[in-house]
Amino acid sequence: MSDTTATPGRAGTNTAAAEQPLLDVLVHSITQASSRILLIELRPLEPAELPAASPGAHIDVHIGPLVRQYSLVEAPGIAGSAQQRYVLGVLREKTSRGGSKAIHEQLRVGHRLQISAPRNHFELVEAPRHVLLAGGVGVTPLAAMARHLGNAEFSLDVYAAQPSDFPLYEYLQGALEHGDAASADHSGRLHWHASSSGDSLRTADHLPRPYTPGAQLYLCGPPGFLDTAKALAAADGWPESSVHVEHFVLKEPLDLTGGSFEVVAASTGQRLPVGEEQTIAEVLLAAGYPVELSCEQGMCGSCILGVKAGIPEHRDVVQSEAEHASNQLINVCCSRSRTPSLTVDV
Repeated sequence: MSDTTATPGRAGTNTAAAEQPLLDVLVHSITQASSRILLIELRPLEPAELPAASPGAHIDVHIGPLVRQYSLVEAPGIAGSAQQRYVLGVLREKTSRGGSKAIHEQLRVGHRLQISAPRNHFELVEAPRHVLLAGGVGVTPLAAMARHLGNAEFSLDVYAAQPSDFPLYEYLQGALEHGDAASADHSGRLHWHASSSGDSLRTADHLPRPYTPGAQLYLCGPPGFLDTAKALAAADGWPESSVHVEHFVLKEPLDLTGGSFEVVAASTGQRLPVGEEQTIAEVLLAAGYPVELSCEQGMCGSCILGVKAGIPEHRDVVQSEAEHASNQLINVCCSRSRTPSLTVDV
């Protein structure tokens, strides 16, 4: 996962990771997977079991004062993975805010890091068929899904500007085409697309794989790729409930401002005013309530709290439309309130 993002999708699985203490890990190996992508292998500092993860999960990585989210390519709980290691794919961003730049330029084997337990808002759904589409380094969570699916029916299509930019090419060819993942035969399931050869979603009339009843579609990549893929999916008849999306960056920063209201802490009944230029998270933290923060742009799900009363004004890209409609959860780093008062589970 890119260092400017995090994950959308199934918001209800977030809170357990937020409540767990940070884990101390050691950088065991660093592999140059492509011109701009490193595979980072992390192992526990002390003899201990790393928490299991499901395909599509990510972890928070603490890099000095920075906290960034990266998808797990391998982890305990993902088929074909070793039991005592996490493997991350880290893209060197051209406009890095510091996270990927520090990892690519400063991280060395033997360095110690602190990480969170895995969280997942981009989980596989049980289905007869899975279609995975990746734009660039968006392949990292989808690679874990492909490894895990084993002999299930799936395809993985990876898009890049040119063949030299194919992310995790050798890794995926080895892990999937040669059946290393769960001893499955993945021959013919991995497809590479280069815009330089005219093979681009932008010029396509359809997605590379058609919809079939019960199939699930997983999309991960930059905003333009996601917009195009979602539009093609709708035109091809994919039901919205069957399309799962992970965002890396927003097209433009969220507007976090809005009308004032009050937030009520359910545990104490304390009422706190939220000003026009304040976020709920800022107000709760200033009053001493625990709130997990990371991206602060409504993309990673770290800050999700339960809603006890009131109606949120959702501004995140983590929760699905159905979850927004239920108004049971709120991303307090960015979302606001449609009602004068909003009670949250803190």
